[in-house]
Amino acid sequence: MSLRGAKRRSNLITLKFIQMKPGFVYIMTNKNNTVLYTGVTSNLPKRVYEHKGKFFELSFTSKYNVNKLIYWESFQEIGDAIFREKQIKAGSRKKKIDLINSINPE
Repeated sequence: MSLRGAKRRSNLITLKFIQMKPGFVYIMTNKNNTVLYTGVTSNLPKRVYEHKGKFFELSFTSKYNVNKLIYWESFQEIGDAIFREKQIKAGSRKKKIDLINSINPE
């Protein structure tokens, strides 16, 4: 196999690995439940930790003190999580609240 063929094979393996990476879509809120933030990640515990620690000072979640995880879904592939995130973000606030209440009534 030539060097060019090996590189191409390596790129295909990398692409396949990225597609197989699991993903999560999540919704977080602030202390008073007045702000909703919808996000997507491949590592939910790490991402929640980053939100709580305000690691990104100029971010939306830091500005509005969004640090309480209230909803999440898991997916076998990150692409599916991204698709679901777009669906949730396109919905109204009422639809998001109904979705949250369906699994987390408190």
